Amino acid sequence: MGRGRWRRVGSALWRVVAVWAVSTLTMLALAGILPDFKLQSDDGDSATQIAVTAAFGAGAFGLLSALVWPLLVRALLLVPALVLGLLAFFLNGSLLLLALRLIPEGRGEAGAETAVVVAAVMSAVASATGGALAVRDDDAYRRRLYRLADRRRRRGAAGRPGPTTPGTVFIQLDGVGHDVLTAAVDKGLMPTVARWLGHEGDATHRLTPWRTDWSSQTGASQLGILHGSNHDVPAFRWYEKDTGEVMVSNRPASAAELQRRAVAHTGDGGLLTVDGASRGNLFSGGAEQLALVLSIAARRGKENRSRAGYFAYFSDPANAVRTALSFVAEVFREIGESTRARLARRRPRVGRGGLYPFIRAFATVVERDVVVAAVIGDMLAGRSAVYADLVAYDEVAHHSGPFGSDVEKVLRRLDRSLALLDQVADHAPRAYRIVVLSDHGQSPGETFRARYGLTLGDLVRAGCGLPVPRRAQRTHSGAEARSAVRAALRRPVEEGTGEHRPARRAEPIVLASGNLGLVSFPDVPHRMTREEIDRRHPALLPTLANHPGIGFLLVRSAERGPLVLGARGAEVYLDEDPADLGPLADFGPGAADAVRRTHGFPHTADIMVNSWYDPQEGEVLAFEEQIGSHGGLGGAQSRPFLLSPLALREPVPEGTELVGAEQVHRVLRRWLDEGQGPQVPVDDSPSEVPGGTAFAVVDGVVQDKTH
Repeated sequence: MGRGRWRRVGSALWRVVAVWAVSTLTMLALAGILPDFKLQSDDGDSATQIAVTAAFGAGAFGLLSALVWPLLVRALLLVPALVLGLLAFFLNGSLLLLALRLIPEGRGEAGAETAVVVAAVMSAVASATGGALAVRDDDAYRRRLYRLADRRRRRGAAGRPGPTTPGTVFIQLDGVGHDVLTAAVDKGLMPTVARWLGHEGDATHRLTPWRTDWSSQTGASQLGILHGSNHDVPAFRWYEKDTGEVMVSNRPASAAELQRRAVAHTGDGGLLTVDGASRGNLFSGGAEQLALVLSIAARRGKENRSRAGYFAYFSDPANAVRTALSFVAEVFREIGESTRARLARRRPRVGRGGLYPFIRAFATVVERDVVVAAVIGDMLAGRSAVYADLVAYDEVAHHSGPFGSDVEKVLRRLDRSLALLDQVADHAPRAYRIVVLSDHGQSPGETFRARYGLTLGDLVRAGCGLPVPRRAQRTHSGAEARSAVRAALRRPVEEGTGEHRPARRAEPIVLASGNLGLVSFPDVPHRMTREEIDRRHPALLPTLANHPGIGFLLVRSAERGPLVLGARGAEVYLDEDPADLGPLADFGPGAADAVRRTHGFPHTADIMVNSWYDPQEGEVLAFEEQIGSHGGLGGAQSRPFLLSPLALREPVPEGTELVGAEQVHRVLRRWLDEGQGPQVPVDDSPSEVPGGTAFAVVDGVVQDKTH
């Protein structure tokens, strides 16, 4: 055995002994604090005997955690993910009780509730100690990554040479606009991105803004990016007259149908059909490797492996306990932040009670870490293309606003995730190009209801001469994290159906997608014309167009096609290529083209309503209860970014603008084709590196969980 091998063995033994010693001291301290936990016989023992008992108990608990826990988690994969996270406490406590039973002469004893507390504290302390030692020992960290990659090459390739072409990892930072990213880099919040852009030396990446379609939301953008078509996706939610159904982008059934339509429209399976993996997305992109993918969440059976990625995350009891503790800490962090905002009477502000603190904690802790762990597994397995969505910023910005200390903390954590993936890329079995992009931005502003005391639905009813409820009906946030939670709990997401369906079919259906509103008359089987609407409700269109909270309307003229209406009688016929864009002028270049394209969709609403927009402040008025919103035109919501390595060709020629999610798909497809070569088959398991090597992420450290 060489000197280097002895050094590695000695280092590993030192870490084991150190963790064992700290765990023993922790157990002794808990035995002295908790009255229902003891480490001595009824007759009393010497201090030495008590210390030996604690060492035996800590060692037994550590061995049981290492040997039994992965088997328990694998057996419980069918349990809903959030339930499994809560079960981690109780399963860990059961392992401690078993460890105490193994102590000779019955010196160890604890009540059931106390065992849960002791096990949680010991797991957290042991994990923190091991993580601290690993962080301090950079050589050990690098060796662990090399070992994982080497096992993939030796066993997964079965003697064949490893891949020689580079792989590509696409990381979507949901809702992070171009301006938010550049501001975060300038403030020092995202040092990894700053390093890539050359703020500390030579640049390795380039930053390119792009412009979304009119529907600036994840459903439309990600469908276009992953599947090459977002045709007939006019908003986040919309009513389809031919079926009588409300489509909602983050409902599993709707996501599956949208993906089916996109594949049928393009005749192509998607961006990730060749050795690809889809993690945390609304759509699969044609990948076979799936984790937390909404479009397959409604499926049942072995073919649905979307939730199997949880094994990588929960395979270590300390990791599971730390996750649960981080989850709880994030819940209290949100409660504290919202309380401070309320006491300071901060404006604008929306309600942040109910289940929202738990939704936020899921998005910023569980979803992020599970997805990052899955991507690390894909990279160590050498997969060709990976696309993952991190929704943390989008969820927090909806309720806290796109700027401020709340979202800055989230951006810091996202940057740490990018730094971790960058480290893993150095040790993967193939070279990786990391591309970071966003699907849309967010525009600030108070809600339509907060400013005017009524919802868009109330205004439409008033214009139709219908009674208006005294209390405005509250719409629901379209944040992607809500659907991820419901999918994890195996509950169908049915947002946007019953609460929007009218009591009588003669009444209009009014839907909201950020600052974009849709008005449909379900008793008319076709898309109504401006002339038909005026005959039926002569006050409706003037009421909407002249309201100060409305920027413009889109309707269909029977004779002249798409018609944009604005205040004071403004009319713009888009098919006639007008020189004066009227109310569209404030919404920037490309607004007319985006509106004209949406007009051509089969399921565009009878009336499309875009809120008021202030070009100086960049503010819009959301028709939902959000102070950071997206979904329509106006401000930063339509300006996401694409951060790509310099080794890849420029997305578009210099001086040309990158417009629309479908064009982004063509750019990403071209990049994949540039590096495409002979594909090496990889293992099908999304939860393990082949050869029995499981992994987990603890505070940004990849940990080898092989037992």
